[in-house]
Amino acid sequence: MSQVPGPAFVLVHGGGMSGAFWDRLVPLLAAPALAVDLPGRGDKPFDPMALTVDDGVASILEDVEAAQFGDVILVAHSSGGLFAPGVAAALAPRVRHIVLSAASVPSEGGMGLEAMKQSHRERVLMGIEAARRDGWVLQTPGPPDDPETARTSYGGDPLDDALLAFVVDPVRCVRDSMNFYFQPVSWAAVSDIPVTYVKHLRDRPVSPELQDEMIGRLPNPVDVIEVDTGHIPAVTHPELFAAILERIASKEAAST
Repeated sequence: MSQVPGPAFVLVHGGGMSGAFWDRLVPLLAAPALAVDLPGRGDKPFDPMALTVDDGVASILEDVEAAQFGDVILVAHSSGGLFAPGVAAALAPRVRHIVLSAASVPSEGGMGLEAMKQSHRERVLMGIEAARRDGWVLQTPGPPDDPETARTSYGGDPLDDALLAFVVDPVRCVRDSMNFYFQPVSWAAVSDIPVTYVKHLRDRPVSPELQDEMIGRLPNPVDVIEVDTGHIPAVTHPELFAAILERIASKEAAST
């Protein structure tokens, strides 16, 4: 089977989500797009107390190779950014561009824990230590008992009823591992790949100030695009996000 001509999009969701996170975006893209599922979604089994960044990278690579893509643009949202450099290193030189949507970027060789706001980081540290000590499993909570708690949790405008139902649907909102936040991440091997960082100006989980810190950690040439949204513009503003991706794809196609 011949490879799909690129650049195609490879979409990596964040923590506690699935590939269905991108469902409102994918139909708006002209190029082929693969919304991967990380382990623990669909038919991909995992041990939530042992999942590593390398495990996630291997799962993404398997899906990309099955899709027979040639050149790609790698798009990562939130903690999906922890897997981006490993995937890019394995696929180089096929990765033409990396797009990070308020995505996690630790210091070089550091852990995803560094990409969390302090209050969240402290809770995760206490939780994982207790889980390992007492023999229980720490995971993200999955769909909330009261969906109303998610209406304003992402920042930006409150979600309307349709978007709220979309994000709390168990197809998208899943129980996830916390272990991969304790794994080292390195961008050194892919520092020559251009990055666009989509900075969310009204993001609640990942503040604009924290996003600025993470942008400063990247060794890559970085273009910053600011959007007046909360944490999930691919859901709340898919046309805006698609336009950003299409401009990048057009630029990369023209430079071939």
